[in-house]
Amino acid sequence: MTTFRDGLFDGKVAFVAGGTSGINLGIARRFAALGAKVAVCGRDPEKAARAAGEIGTDALGMSADVRDYGAIRGALEQARSDFGPLDFVVAGAAGNFLAPALGMSANAFKTVVDIDLLGTFNTFRACHDLLNTPASLIAITAGQAEQAMALQIHACAAKAGVNQVIRTLAIEWGPDVRVNGISPGPIDGTEGMARLAPNPEMRAAHEHRIPAKRWGEIDEIADAATFLCSSAASYITGTILDVDGGSSVGDAGRMDIAKGLA
Repeated sequence: MTTFRDGLFDGKVAFVAGGTSGINLGIARRFAALGAKVAVCGRDPEKAARAAGEIGTDALGMSADVRDYGAIRGALEQARSDFGPLDFVVAGAAGNFLAPALGMSANAFKTVVDIDLLGTFNTFRACHDLLNTPASLIAITAGQAEQAMALQIHACAAKAGVNQVIRTLAIEWGPDVRVNGISPGPIDGTEGMARLAPNPEMRAAHEHRIPAKRWGEIDEIADAATFLCSSAASYITGTILDVDGGSSVGDAGRMDIAKGLA
Protein backbone atom coordinates (compact mmCIF):
# COMPACT_ATOMS: atom_id res chain seq x y z
CA MET A 1 0.00 0.00 0.00
CA THR A 2 1.28 3.44 -0.93
CA THR A 3 1.60 5.73 2.10
CA PHE A 4 -0.69 8.76 2.03
CA ARG A 5 -0.83 11.47 4.66
CA ASP A 6 -3.08 10.59 7.60
CA GLY A 7 -6.20 12.71 7.59
CA LEU A 8 -5.92 13.43 3.86
CA PHE A 9 -9.69 13.11 3.46
CA ASP A 10 -10.78 14.47 6.84
CA GLY A 11 -14.17 16.15 6.47
CA LYS A 12 -14.83 14.52 3.09
CA VAL A 13 -17.83 12.36 2.19
CA ALA A 14 -17.62 9.46 -0.26
CA PHE A 15 -20.29 7.28 -1.87
CA VAL A 16 -19.21 3.98 -3.46
CA ALA A 17 -21.72 2.12 -5.64
CA GLY A 18 -20.83 -1.55 -5.75
CA GLY A 19 -18.84 -0.91 -2.59
CA THR A 20 -19.70 -4.10 -0.72
CA SER A 21 -16.91 -6.28 -2.12
CA GLY A 22 -13.72 -6.46 -4.15
CA ILE A 23 -12.09 -3.41 -5.67
CA ASN A 24 -14.86 -1.04 -4.62
CA LEU A 25 -14.81 -2.14 -0.99
CA GLY A 26 -11.04 -1.65 -1.06
CA ILE A 27 -11.53 1.91 -2.26
CA ALA A 28 -14.16 2.55 0.42
CA ARG A 29 -11.86 1.21 3.14
CA ARG A 30 -9.02 3.41 1.93
CA PHE A 31 -11.14 6.56 1.87
CA ALA A 32 -12.32 5.81 5.41
CA ALA A 33 -8.76 5.13 6.60
CA LEU A 34 -7.81 8.58 5.32
CA GLY A 35 -10.60 10.25 7.29
CA ALA A 36 -13.64 10.30 4.98
CA LYS A 37 -17.17 9.37 5.93
CA VAL A 38 -18.14 6.60 3.52
CA ALA A 39 -21.44 5.23 2.24
CA VAL A 40 -21.27 1.86 0.48
CA CYS A 41 -24.12 0.66 -1.68
CA GLY A 42 -24.95 -2.76 -3.13
CA ARG A 43 -27.95 -4.85 -4.03
CA ASP A 44 -27.70 -7.17 -1.01
CA PRO A 45 -28.66 -5.37 2.23
CA GLU A 46 -26.82 -7.91 4.40
CA LYS A 47 -23.58 -7.49 2.45
CA ALA A 48 -23.97 -3.71 2.61
CA ALA A 49 -24.42 -3.77 6.38
CA ARG A 50 -21.47 -6.13 6.80
CA ALA A 51 -19.21 -3.98 4.62
CA ALA A 52 -20.12 -0.84 6.54
CA GLY A 53 -19.40 -2.64 9.79
CA GLU A 54 -15.97 -3.67 8.53
CA ILE A 55 -15.16 -0.11 7.47
CA GLY A 56 -15.96 1.49 10.83
CA THR A 57 -18.15 3.92 12.70
CA ASP A 58 -18.25 6.63 10.01
CA ALA A 59 -19.65 4.24 7.41
CA LEU A 60 -23.16 3.73 6.09
CA GLY A 61 -24.35 0.58 4.32
CA MET A 62 -27.36 0.69 2.03
CA SER A 63 -29.11 -1.40 -0.57
CA ALA A 64 -30.02 -0.23 -4.07
CA ASP A 65 -29.89 -1.57 -7.62
CA VAL A 66 -27.97 0.86 -9.86
CA ARG A 67 -30.23 -0.12 -12.76
CA ASP A 68 -33.12 1.57 -10.93
CA TYR A 69 -32.63 5.35 -11.05
CA GLY A 70 -35.07 6.01 -8.24
CA ALA A 71 -33.39 3.48 -5.98
CA ILE A 72 -29.85 4.80 -6.47
CA ARG A 73 -31.12 8.37 -6.14
CA GLY A 74 -32.70 7.43 -2.82
CA ALA A 75 -29.45 5.91 -1.56
CA LEU A 76 -27.48 8.99 -2.57
CA GLU A 77 -30.00 11.26 -0.88
CA GLN A 78 -29.74 9.20 2.31
CA ALA A 79 -25.95 9.50 2.27
CA ARG A 80 -26.27 13.25 1.75
CA SER A 81 -28.75 13.51 4.61
CA ASP A 82 -26.60 11.49 7.03
CA PHE A 83 -23.13 12.77 6.14
CA GLY A 84 -23.50 16.01 4.17
CA PRO A 85 -22.70 16.95 0.56
CA LEU A 86 -20.76 14.32 -1.39
CA ASP A 87 -17.14 15.00 -2.30
CA PHE A 88 -16.34 11.70 -4.02
CA VAL A 89 -18.62 9.30 -5.90
CA VAL A 90 -17.39 5.98 -7.29
CA ALA A 91 -19.54 4.12 -9.82
CA GLY A 92 -18.21 0.60 -9.55
CA ALA A 93 -21.15 -1.80 -9.85
CA ALA A 94 -20.46 -4.37 -12.57
CA GLY A 95 -21.43 -7.76 -13.91
CA ASN A 96 -19.51 -10.19 -16.11
CA PHE A 97 -19.20 -13.79 -17.25
CA LEU A 98 -17.61 -15.68 -20.14
CA ALA A 99 -19.86 -16.52 -23.09
CA PRO A 100 -19.67 -16.47 -26.90
CA ALA A 101 -22.05 -14.10 -28.66
CA LEU A 102 -23.99 -17.01 -30.15
CA GLY A 103 -24.28 -18.62 -26.72
CA MET A 104 -25.59 -15.49 -25.04
CA SER A 105 -29.21 -14.45 -24.81
CA ALA A 106 -30.30 -10.89 -25.53
CA ASN A 107 -31.35 -10.62 -21.89
CA ALA A 108 -27.90 -11.70 -20.65
CA PHE A 109 -26.26 -9.06 -22.87
CA LYS A 110 -28.72 -6.42 -21.64
CA THR A 111 -28.14 -7.32 -18.00
CA VAL A 112 -24.42 -6.52 -18.15
CA VAL A 113 -24.97 -3.35 -20.18
CA ASP A 114 -27.63 -2.21 -17.72
CA ILE A 115 -25.48 -2.82 -14.64
CA ASP A 116 -22.25 -1.36 -16.04
CA LEU A 117 -23.31 1.38 -18.44
CA LEU A 118 -26.79 2.40 -17.31
CA GLY A 119 -25.68 1.96 -13.69
CA THR A 120 -22.76 4.34 -14.17
CA PHE A 121 -24.99 6.94 -15.83
CA ASN A 122 -27.66 6.58 -13.15
CA THR A 123 -25.16 6.93 -10.30
CA PHE A 124 -23.51 10.03 -11.76
CA ARG A 125 -26.72 11.67 -12.99
CA ALA A 126 -28.44 11.10 -9.64
CA CYS A 127 -25.58 12.50 -7.55
CA HIS A 128 -24.97 15.76 -9.40
CA ASP A 129 -27.08 18.11 -7.28
CA LEU A 130 -25.94 16.40 -4.07
CA LEU A 131 -22.26 17.16 -4.59
CA ASN A 132 -19.95 19.45 -2.69
CA THR A 133 -17.82 21.25 -5.26
CA PRO A 134 -15.18 20.79 -6.38
CA ALA A 135 -16.05 17.09 -6.51
CA SER A 136 -14.37 14.02 -7.94
CA LEU A 137 -16.28 11.20 -9.68
CA ILE A 138 -14.65 7.91 -10.64
CA ALA A 139 -16.08 5.14 -12.82
CA ILE A 140 -14.51 1.69 -12.73
CA THR A 141 -14.07 0.62 -16.34
CA ALA A 142 -11.96 -2.14 -17.95
CA GLY A 143 -9.55 -2.90 -20.75
CA GLN A 144 -12.41 -4.43 -22.74
CA ALA A 145 -13.51 -0.87 -23.48
CA GLU A 146 -10.56 -0.40 -25.83
CA GLN A 147 -9.48 -3.93 -26.72
CA ALA A 148 -12.02 -6.39 -28.10
CA MET A 149 -11.96 -9.76 -26.34
CA ALA A 150 -13.58 -13.03 -27.33
CA LEU A 151 -16.37 -14.22 -25.01
CA GLN A 152 -16.73 -10.65 -23.70
CA ILE A 153 -19.00 -8.86 -26.19
CA HIS A 154 -21.30 -7.67 -23.38
CA ALA A 155 -18.48 -6.26 -21.24
CA CYS A 156 -16.71 -4.75 -24.26
CA ALA A 157 -19.85 -2.87 -25.30
CA ALA A 158 -20.73 -1.78 -21.75
CA LYS A 159 -17.27 -0.54 -20.79
CA ALA A 160 -16.78 1.28 -24.10
CA GLY A 161 -19.95 3.16 -23.22
CA VAL A 162 -18.69 3.84 -19.70
CA ASN A 163 -15.53 5.42 -21.11
CA GLN A 164 -17.59 7.78 -23.23
CA VAL A 165 -19.82 8.66 -20.27
CA ILE A 166 -16.64 9.63 -18.38
CA ARG A 167 -15.33 11.80 -21.22
CA THR A 168 -18.67 13.45 -21.99
CA LEU A 169 -19.44 14.35 -18.38
CA ALA A 170 -15.92 15.73 -17.94
CA ILE A 171 -16.77 18.19 -20.72
CA GLU A 172 -20.28 19.01 -19.52
CA TRP A 173 -19.64 19.21 -15.76
CA GLY A 174 -16.24 20.87 -15.61
CA PRO A 175 -14.71 22.77 -13.93
CA ASP A 176 -16.54 22.08 -10.66
CA VAL A 177 -16.82 18.30 -11.11
CA ARG A 178 -13.92 16.17 -12.28
CA VAL A 179 -14.86 12.85 -13.89
CA ASN A 180 -12.27 10.13 -14.43
CA GLY A 181 -12.05 6.38 -14.83
CA ILE A 182 -9.86 3.61 -13.49
CA SER A 183 -9.26 0.63 -15.74
CA PRO A 184 -7.88 -2.24 -13.64
CA GLY A 185 -5.99 -5.19 -15.05
CA PRO A 186 -6.32 -8.64 -13.47
CA ILE A 187 -6.68 -8.01 -9.73
CA ASP A 188 -6.22 -10.66 -7.04
CA GLY A 189 -9.07 -11.35 -4.64
CA THR A 190 -11.89 -10.21 -6.92
CA GLU A 191 -14.99 -12.08 -8.00
CA GLY A 192 -14.45 -10.98 -11.58
CA MET A 193 -11.07 -12.64 -11.91
CA ALA A 194 -12.33 -15.73 -10.11
CA ARG A 195 -14.79 -16.06 -12.98
CA LEU A 196 -12.43 -15.09 -15.81
CA ALA A 197 -9.49 -17.20 -14.60
CA PRO A 198 -10.97 -19.98 -12.47
CA ASN A 199 -7.93 -22.31 -12.51
CA PRO A 200 -4.12 -22.06 -12.23
CA GLU A 201 -3.62 -22.61 -15.95
CA MET A 202 -5.78 -19.65 -16.92
CA ARG A 203 -4.16 -17.51 -14.24
CA ALA A 204 -0.70 -18.34 -15.57
CA ALA A 205 -1.85 -17.50 -19.10
CA HIS A 206 -3.00 -14.07 -17.94
CA GLU A 207 0.25 -13.41 -16.08
CA HIS A 208 2.30 -14.43 -19.12
CA ARG A 209 0.69 -11.68 -21.20
CA ILE A 210 1.17 -8.89 -18.62
CA PRO A 211 4.38 -6.84 -18.89
CA ALA A 212 4.56 -6.66 -15.07
CA LYS A 213 4.24 -10.48 -14.98
CA ARG A 214 1.82 -10.47 -12.04
CA TRP A 215 -1.73 -9.71 -11.06
CA GLY A 216 -2.45 -6.48 -9.27
CA GLU A 217 -3.65 -5.93 -5.72
CA ILE A 218 -6.86 -4.26 -4.56
CA ASP A 219 -4.75 -1.75 -2.63
CA GLU A 220 -3.13 -0.64 -5.90
CA ILE A 221 -6.54 0.32 -7.28
CA ALA A 222 -7.30 2.13 -4.02
CA ASP A 223 -4.01 4.02 -4.49
CA ALA A 224 -5.18 5.20 -7.90
CA ALA A 225 -8.59 6.26 -6.56
CA THR A 226 -6.93 8.16 -3.72
CA PHE A 227 -4.72 10.01 -6.17
CA LEU A 228 -7.62 10.91 -8.47
CA CYS A 229 -9.65 12.28 -5.56
CA SER A 230 -6.74 14.23 -4.07
CA SER A 231 -5.61 17.75 -4.85
CA ALA A 232 -2.63 16.21 -6.65
CA ALA A 233 -5.06 15.37 -9.48
CA SER A 234 -6.83 18.73 -9.54
CA TYR A 235 -5.98 19.27 -13.23
CA ILE A 236 -6.98 15.77 -14.34
CA THR A 237 -10.44 15.12 -15.76
CA GLY A 238 -11.81 13.01 -18.60
CA THR A 239 -8.92 10.57 -18.16
CA ILE A 240 -8.98 6.78 -18.09
CA LEU A 241 -6.16 5.67 -15.78
CA ASP A 242 -4.90 2.19 -16.67
CA VAL A 243 -3.79 0.34 -13.53
CA ASP A 244 -3.04 -2.93 -15.24
CA GLY A 245 0.66 -3.76 -15.14
CA GLY A 246 0.95 -2.71 -18.76
CA SER A 247 -1.80 -5.04 -20.05
CA SER A 248 -3.29 -2.31 -22.22
CA VAL A 249 0.05 -1.67 -23.96
CA GLY A 250 0.20 -5.09 -25.59
CA ASP A 251 0.71 -8.81 -25.15
CA ALA A 252 4.05 -9.34 -23.39
CA GLY A 253 3.77 -13.05 -24.21
CA ARG A 254 4.73 -12.24 -27.77
CA MET A 255 8.18 -11.26 -26.50
CA ASP A 256 9.02 -14.97 -26.52
CA ILE A 257 8.37 -15.04 -30.25
CA ALA A 258 10.35 -11.85 -30.77
CA LYS A 259 13.32 -13.21 -28.82
CA GLY A 260 13.30 -16.31 -30.97
CA LEU A 261 13.54 -14.19 -34.10
CA ALA A 262 16.26 -11.85 -32.78
